[in-house]
Amino acid sequence: MSDELVPNDPGQMRASDADRERVAQVLHKAAAEGRLDLHELDERLGATYSAKTYGELVPITADLGVPSPAVLPAIQQAAPIDRVGGTPGSSVSFAFWSGCDRKGDWVVPAHHSAIAIMGGIVLDLTQARFASAETTINVFAFWGGVDIIVPEDVTVIVSGVGFMGAFENRTTITPSIPGGPVVRINGLALMAGVDVKRPKRKKIKNKNKPELEY
Repeated sequence: MSDELVPNDPGQMRASDADRERVAQVLHKAAAEGRLDLHELDERLGATYSAKTYGELVPITADLGVPSPAVLPAIQQAAPIDRVGGTPGSSVSFAFWSGCDRKGDWVVPAHHSAIAIMGGIVLDLTQARFASAETTINVFAFWGGVDIIVPEDVTVIVSGVGFMGAFENRTTITPSIPGGPVVRINGLALMAGVDVKRPKRKKIKNKNKPELEY
C-alpha cells in the first residue's frame, strides 16, 4: 500500500499553534479535576506541542471524555474550499498619495502588481478566488505601505526585501489545507512597509459567525 498522503484526510492536515493551545487547555482542565497527575500532564503537553497534524492531536485527549472537541472544530472548518477559477480582476493595484483597497469577493489574476508610492494598499484575500492555482504578487512600496491578508487555507511564500523599511512575513509557509492555492509574494519595500499576515479571530459573539480582525 502506498504511503502517499491523502489530501482530503482531515487527520493529515497540519495543526496550527491555536489548535495545540486548544488541546493544552483541555489537558490543564483535566489535571485540575484530578483526571491527570503532573507526570501525565507534562508528558501529554510535550506530545501536544510536538504534534504536527490533527491526527496526532486527537489521541491525546481521547480518554478524557473529550475525544475530539478540542480538535474537531478546526478539522471541520478546514474542509477544502474551491477557491480556484473565475474571470480575473485587475492585474494592478496602484496608490500614489492615496489609498487602494481590494477586498471581498474578487478574483486575483495569476500575476498581480501592487505599487504604493507615498500611499497605502490593502489586498484582502480572505474571500477572494484565484484565477490560477499559483499566484504571484509583485510589490513595490516607496514611502508607503502595503498590507496583504492571506486566509489560512492558502499557502503563502514571501521573498520580498526591505531597504530602510520592512518586508514582513507574519504567516507560516506550511499550508493549512493540502492542495489549496499558493500565493508567492515578492518585491521591495523602500523606506516603506509591507506586511503579509493571516486574519486574526476576535471574540466570538455568534458562534456560527466568528468575527475577524486584521
